[in-house]
Amino acid sequence: MVAVEPIENSRVAAGQTIYVPAYSSVYTADQAHRFDLAVMLSIRNTDPHQPVILTAARYYDHDGQLVRNYLEKPLRIQPMAAMEFFVAESDTRGGVSASFLVEWVAEQSVTAPVIESVMIGTASTQGISFTCPGRVLADRTRSSPGGASR
Repeated sequence: MVAVEPIENSRVAAGQTIYVPAYSSVYTADQAHRFDLAVMLSIRNTDPHQPVILTAARYYDHDGQLVRNYLEKPLRIQPMAAMEFFVAESDTRGGVSASFLVEWVAEQSVTAPVIESVMIGTASTQGISFTCPGRVLADRTRSSPGGASR
């Protein structure tokens, strides 16, 4: 991934703000035993021709407090490429109901990236894994001159 300068609003043809649920811990058994998990935020540029620019990737705890800002500068994700951010299993600051807020833009009309969290953990003979898809909170996609957007 290549760091880029912030893109001017006048050049933004598409973009979204995505909310992604994440769980650095879940409760199991009748006694609500806490099971800690590793979390991976996956951002996949699904457009085969155009890059997208990742402008924000922030991790929040169950109280809505910022735990970590993963980006210092916007990053370009090339066509069909992916980027991941990792939260270690030992990092339980996010709690049971953590989340990511991801923002991306593009200078051309693009297909929206697939953004999801992947949780996994193992302890002795027990293992757990699952994914949570991102949900669009805001869409900045502009229609093309003909009125249709891609």
